[in-house]
Amino acid sequence: MTWQLAIRAAAQPRLLRASLCLLILTAMLSGAACTSLAKEGLSGRTVSNVLPATDTPLGRLNQALMAAHGSKSGFKMVSVGVQGLVARIDMIDAAQRTLDVQSYIFRNDKSGREVVKALIRAADRGVRVRVLVDDGETISGDEKILSLSAHAGLEVRIFNPLVYRGHNRIRRAAEFLFDKARVDYRMHDKLMVADNAVGIIGGRNIGDQYFQIDPQSQFGDDDVIVAGPVVPQLSQVFDRFWNDPIAVPAPAIDRGHTNGQALDRYIAELAQSSPAQHTGEDDSLTDERPFQDLLSGKIMLHWAAAKVIYDSPDKKEVEKGKLPGSLIYGAITEQMKETATELLTVTAYFIPSKDELSELKAARERHVRVGVLTNSLKAAPSSEAHSGYMHYRVRLLQEGVELYEVRALLGSARGSGQGQKISRHGNYALHAKLLIFDRRRLFVGSMNVDQRSKHLNTEIGLLIDSPELSAEVITRFDALTGPNNSYRLSLQGNGTHPRLRWTTREGGTTVNYDTEPADNVWQRLKVRLLTWLPLDREL
Repeated sequence: MTWQLAIRAAAQPRLLRASLCLLILTAMLSGAACTSLAKEGLSGRTVSNVLPATDTPLGRLNQALMAAHGSKSGFKMVSVGVQGLVARIDMIDAAQRTLDVQSYIFRNDKSGREVVKALIRAADRGVRVRVLVDDGETISGDEKILSLSAHAGLEVRIFNPLVYRGHNRIRRAAEFLFDKARVDYRMHDKLMVADNAVGIIGGRNIGDQYFQIDPQSQFGDDDVIVAGPVVPQLSQVFDRFWNDPIAVPAPAIDRGHTNGQALDRYIAELAQSSPAQHTGEDDSLTDERPFQDLLSGKIMLHWAAAKVIYDSPDKKEVEKGKLPGSLIYGAITEQMKETATELLTVTAYFIPSKDELSELKAARERHVRVGVLTNSLKAAPSSEAHSGYMHYRVRLLQEGVELYEVRALLGSARGSGQGQKISRHGNYALHAKLLIFDRRRLFVGSMNVDQRSKHLNTEIGLLIDSPELSAEVITRFDALTGPNNSYRLSLQGNGTHPRLRWTTREGGTTVNYDTEPADNVWQRLKVRLLTWLPLDREL
């Protein structure tokens, strides 16, 4: 982000001079402001932990389920975007004692406001609500969510907050530039737990894109509804983040947006907002309400052994060996080493580290089938991330890895999480983070296969020993990697510089592209220029 702004400023001398002055001023103020921020955050915080809720309807349901299934936990995949939204709202409305919400992005758009309304309803009926959000990718309007801190039953904390509380891009870029070591460290987790009894975890942030209700942009993703003994473990992870000094109470750093007047204004605004709808979508996709159907007994959970894997809130120090703690990549690496027949990956961003490249090569040497589904250039949410991925395609194909790139304009909506009507807008992209090991064990969570997830973000997920759930995900993988929905990459020529080819099906006819499909020449040129920059560790 910072270098992009610098390039634009360099083309405009006056803007460059103004930007440099602003950057210098920000640098001078940043150290003192960070120290003050940390002190205020610590002085305004209280430690709180998960509360037992066995006497609530959700608690009693969970107790009955555990009595029937022992040490196994129950799971229901939620692959349809709008069902991810209604599942969250229904879960919030069912809670009677506690709600814990953790999200990298919490947009103040239509779906975000519907979630906020449900949270206020919960707090009004006496539920203790804790909301933990990240601060790295907020946009104008998102700050209104912080006003929930003024509600007696609600508390909002911000993970690693920025000193600058506005949305001027140059000032935000200045803070990322001059305080990079701190500000680049982000909480990418997505988790919700109700009454310490049921939860939902996966890759979706809270926002219209992630629930696939925005014709301008839809992100296909996955959540899993969780019950059983794994839920208290998720609550404990939330507590670790909530009580860590890096999670600062919103009122300690943003008094203007967290007072009673701000809350009153926001509640008035919420009362005027229209409900979120699955715009342009097939009504049939809203017929299933996964969480309500679970409560009514209409659907059953898959019961399996599972393990919570996550990064500690102080991941940087754990990675350096300075503190004990948990790192998600260790568990993933062990699973990769143990894979015997097949490793399938669905990831929005694919920028493998040296260790991951070595594990993929070793898997191929064991004759393991390795398949990767990620975004094409046309679908890519980030040109920078796609430029990083481009470095590895030829090498991976030479080693026998199957590479598939999903199209922005799907030929079939099957497996996409949305209907054909909204798919026709041609704005589809993957946001899912899934790994399937030998068709019997599944990872679902917040972690992309990229170096940002490995080094700069905290992540969380579940390893689930379930051939049934794995089969569900493989069905979706097969649908999205089909020639109607993706490009399959191959190599042409046997020389030292083989060329890439993209093969797909359009209008019932197989089509080969020897130049990377793009919206226009500029998109292709831009991403090529980005490959010259040493960005991989940031991506």
